Amino acid sequence: MKFSYAMLPDYPLTESLASIKLADELGFYACYAADEPWHKDLWLLFAAAAAQTSQIRLGPSVSAVTLREPTLIAQAAATLDELTNGRAEVVLGSGNFGVLAQYKIDWTKTKPLTRVKEAVAVVRTLLDEGTITRDGEFYSYDGLFTFARPVQEHLPVKIGAMRGPKSFEAAGELSDGVHHALSYSREAYDYAVKHFRIGAERAGKDPQSLDIGAWVVCATGPDSAAAKEAARSMVGLYASAMPAEQLERNGVSPKDVEPIIEAIGGGDLAKAIELTSPDITEKLSLAGTPAEVTAKIKREIEPSGVNHMILAITDSSLVKSLTGREVAGVADVDTQLRLIHDEIMPSFA
Repeated sequence: MKFSYAMLPDYPLTESLASIKLADELGFYACYAADEPWHKDLWLLFAAAAAQTSQIRLGPSVSAVTLREPTLIAQAAATLDELTNGRAEVVLGSGNFGVLAQYKIDWTKTKPLTRVKEAVAVVRTLLDEGTITRDGEFYSYDGLFTFARPVQEHLPVKIGAMRGPKSFEAAGELSDGVHHALSYSREAYDYAVKHFRIGAERAGKDPQSLDIGAWVVCATGPDSAAAKEAARSMVGLYASAMPAEQLERNGVSPKDVEPIIEAIGGGDLAKAIELTSPDITEKLSLAGTPAEVTAKIKREIEPSGVNHMILAITDSSLVKSLTGREVAGVADVDTQLRLIHDEIMPSFA
C-alpha cells in the first residue's frame, strides 16, 4: 500500500513547501493538489517544490479538462517532469461541480466522461509523441507540437472517478490508474474496484499493476474527538460534490445531506457544520487516532484491492481558512504526516 499526501494549497506557500519537503523525507509516494481556481496554483507550487525534494512524485489530482485544455496539461506535466527529473504524473477529471457552476457551466451538458476519455488520449499522445493531429468531438489539432518533453519514458496519466460504473471502467481500460475520491465504505470500494478491473481486463492489463487510489478526507492525532471535529467541519463541503449514488454506497441517504448542501449554497457554513451529524462524519471521513484510522482502512478499504491511500489532511488551519471555525486540539499537517508515517504506514508495509 502506497501513501500520499493530498494538499489543498491554501496555506502560506512557505508552509506548503515545508510540508511537501517533509512528506518527501518521510517517504510518501506523492503529493497531489487540486487544479482549480479556488486554491493557489499547484503547477507553480510544485515547480518550486521540485528543487527541494528528491523522491516524492508531484502532480494534479485532479486537473479538470472542462477548464484546462488537455494539451496545456500535457505541456505543464512534461515541464514539471523535467524539473523533478521524472517525478510528475497527472490525474484528469471532468471538474468540481461547484467550480463549474461558478463558471456558469452546467456539467450535465458537458458530456463529462466522453470529454475525459478524449482528453486522456490527447495528453497521452502529446506526452509520448510531442506532436498531435486529431479531429475529435471536443479537441482537434493539426500538427500541434511542443518542446516540453517528459523525462520518464511513460509519464502516468490517470482518471479521477466518483460515480461509475463507466468512469471506473474507462480508468482501467484507458489510463494508468484511478483516484476515487470521497468514499469510505467497503461497499463503495468493492464497486469501484470491480468496475476498474473490468476495464483493465478488457484492455489486457493486470489491474493490480495499476494505481488504485482512495482519495479521502483524513484527520488524525492523539485527541480522537478533536480530529473528528475537524473532519466534521469539512465533511459537508466535500459531500456537496458527491453524486447521490456515491452517498448511498457509503451508507448515507442523499436526503440527509440535502439540508447541509442547502446551507452551504446559502453561504451559511456554520449551519452546514451544525447539520453534519457525528454519524455522517463517521461515514464520510477517515478521522480519529492513528489506531482508529488504521482500523478503518483495514476494515473498509484495503480488502477491496485498493493499493494507494491518498490522504487529504485536515487540520485547524485549513478548517479556519475555509470555514472561519476554530477547532482546538487538532494536530497540524506536519504532525499528522509524522503520525501517519510512524503509526499508520507500518501496518501496511
